[in-house]
Amino acid sequence: MAALVLLERLSPLERAVFVLREVFDFGFPEVASAVGRSEAACRQLMVRARRHVAAGRPRFQADRKEREELASRFFDALREGDVVGLQNLLAADVSMVGDGGGKAPQLAKAIMGAQNVARLLASVFPRMALIGVTGEPHEVNGQPGAIFRDQDGKVLHTLTLDILDGQIQTIHAVINPDKLGHVGPVADVWAIDRIVRQTRQPTE
Repeated sequence: MAALVLLERLSPLERAVFVLREVFDFGFPEVASAVGRSEAACRQLMVRARRHVAAGRPRFQADRKEREELASRFFDALREGDVVGLQNLLAADVSMVGDGGGKAPQLAKAIMGAQNVARLLASVFPRMALIGVTGEPHEVNGQPGAIFRDQDGKVLHTLTLDILDGQIQTIHAVINPDKLGHVGPVADVWAIDRIVRQTRQPTE
């Protein structure tokens, strides 16, 4: 029953951190090394995991339509670089975690807080759009998300949204090319990153 509760109420990362910390009593440095996240991110994941287990409800309780509508609003605000619009959709303690695997530039390894996450997203994605990067809404690992492609249709990365109580709790960015090959031909992310860094914001 305990295992079923964890599976139902926690995201994969939360579950891993919770089990390593609570069951095996690993320290946060060991947990961070095991899951490939910073100690700060693991502490935050542990706080959330405990809260979700204690809440006595499924982790992903929002119905499909509600999640899709919120995701649609999120990606609209993302395209427009709307910091306020993004921030309104994010939980106050939202985290954004990136997986580049050391093989790609990362949007973020771990960034916490609605304002910080919104500003990062609004500073990067409009510039990506200027060079032909597009986001295709798509379910990723059973959650609302999007696949981002370059102007040639090659895969840059995916974003997945963890939604609960009408807000986005976590944004997962997978940029590691080794984990994207099953989606389609993978783009040269390093080249795109260089171009994006040289591109001005639309309002500049």
